[in-house]
Amino acid sequence: MQEYRISREDMLRWCTIPKEELAGHPESKVAFDMQPDREHVNRVVADLMCEELIRNNEAGLPTKWVLGSGPAAHYPAFIERVNRDRISLRDLWVFQMDECLDWEGRPYPLEVHPMSCEGRMRHQFYDRIDPELNVPEEQRIFPRLEDLDRPDRLCEELGGIDTVWAGVGYKGLVANNETPIDPYQRVTLEQYARSRTRVVYVTPDNIIQYSERDFGGCYDLCNPMMLTLGMKTMLSAKRAVYIIATGSWKHTVLRVAMFSEPTLEYPVTLFPAYVPDVRLVCDEFTADHPLSHATWDVR
Repeated sequence: MQEYRISREDMLRWCTIPKEELAGHPESKVAFDMQPDREHVNRVVADLMCEELIRNNEAGLPTKWVLGSGPAAHYPAFIERVNRDRISLRDLWVFQMDECLDWEGRPYPLEVHPMSCEGRMRHQFYDRIDPELNVPEEQRIFPRLEDLDRPDRLCEELGGIDTVWAGVGYKGLVANNETPIDPYQRVTLEQYARSRTRVVYVTPDNIIQYSERDFGGCYDLCNPMMLTLGMKTMLSAKRAVYIIATGSWKHTVLRVAMFSEPTLEYPVTLFPAYVPDVRLVCDEFTADHPLSHATWDVR
């Protein structure tokens, strides 16, 4: 697979497609589902999660997911239905996407929820599910510095992932698989697709994004490193569901995820090349790129 670079012409052409023309677009590499607003997105994703669990439970099969501590807005609807309809998570395996590390490469205390992915996940997900239905502790796979290979090894033993439920970053990260920017490390597309659980530095543009989103622009509070699940485990999935409903930050990456060939410029673009079923669920505002309303020829 040769490295591909997005041209300016293609990028601007994708960004000027009206949102009404995205569903069923002949160039799209993903199934596209646009909902009226974020509330509808959250409900659709929660129902997709529940339906997969119900199918596998009825068939006597385990369910294997990759989940992140964010986006998390769909978790309340999922948990509400799990508790109400008594949907068992006893045969669910959850591979946690990533973990924040401080400047010395250590994880933050679990009780510091803004900085601990595991702490956030326990607080907003596991602690809210009826104990009789909950995921067994040994089936909650958090990445650990002391055994980096465990998630990848366990994924192989279980026969791969069923579904990756993923937010997508401003420059196309999934988990914390960002564009490699170190000029002294030449990583090919094929190598990146085989990447394992590892420690990474957070790129400057994401430091800016996180600081603006969570800390009023105070970048001193942002974690400089992450422990992330690699692409190898996620690309073993039968399905990937992108959840993109966070507005103006994501107007462009939504189009890239739909139309681009695989490229390390936007790691999310690797999924359609490896995962048989890739879906994108978004809200109308995030899908409505401002360049699609331009009154001049932006190209």
